[in-house]
Amino acid sequence: MFDRIIAIGGPTGSGKSSLAMELARRTGGEIVSCDSMQIYRGLDVGTAKPSREDTEAVRHWLIDIREPYERYSVADYVEDARKAVADINGRGLTAIICGGTGLYMSSLLSGIVFPETSARDDELRLRLTSFIDRFGTETFLRKIAKADPAYAEKLKPNDVKRIVRAMEIIESGSTPSEQIAASKGEGYPRAVRILVNCSSREALYSRIEDRCDAMMHDGIVDEARYVYDNRDSFTTACAAIGYKEFFGFFEGRSSLEECLTELKKATRHYAKRQLTWFRREEGFTTLFSDVADTEKMADQAIGLADWSKDI
Repeated sequence: MFDRIIAIGGPTGSGKSSLAMELARRTGGEIVSCDSMQIYRGLDVGTAKPSREDTEAVRHWLIDIREPYERYSVADYVEDARKAVADINGRGLTAIICGGTGLYMSSLLSGIVFPETSARDDELRLRLTSFIDRFGTETFLRKIAKADPAYAEKLKPNDVKRIVRAMEIIESGSTPSEQIAASKGEGYPRAVRILVNCSSREALYSRIEDRCDAMMHDGIVDEARYVYDNRDSFTTACAAIGYKEFFGFFEGRSSLEECLTELKKATRHYAKRQLTWFRREEGFTTLFSDVADTEKMADQAIGLADWSKDI
């Protein structure tokens, strides 16, 4: 089976997209987005979508495929991404999977699809989330440890989404480990796995600061207002970093400067969580974008592939 695949993960602002574009130009490949927010139409600035110039130069998949009020799950992503990769590889091209949504990427690469058992139960999810908001995650962590000790070892107290998902599965009468085992299919063991990072936390945070300032210039406030005005139906976007930080401004509780400060803080915390996720994954080679230029990183990435001699 032809499986020329490069997967690029890492924290926001690290330089993933630049490397993906260089690899696409170098290999004649196409990019498959691995971002849980870039799928939504009309949400461009806050999700750091590729520019029109980039999408005209290189074909991008799984961008602008849903309206902001539509649901989209990891199972949906794995199905759509597998079709995209098959199409790209089927034409003899390199598929470059790029993004920072770790659950999407690890599920795709390993072949795991999380079943939707209880995931559509909004009342259950709201009840579980509300409990965590009031009492924290410790009670649920103990319940998960009792029902599924092996899976509980992988969880940390701040893994709120994973804890809620695990509780949903347990409430349905199963366990996360059982569902994972039952849903493990064909993955991409030969995919080249790249983690793009900066050589220091300070360097990464500086890039994040610059990105947030650029978002202000590019119109993030207007985009956040669009989300706020549709908050009853744009449930996923309302919880996303880049939008919810401005709700205080719209409600007269915060200044714009305070909201920007909160955006930078939330983005830094998110980048730390992304790094934690990808560092737990096996087989990723780290490239430092502030040490090597994009062309050098592309050379290194291609050199890791067993098909690099064909480039």
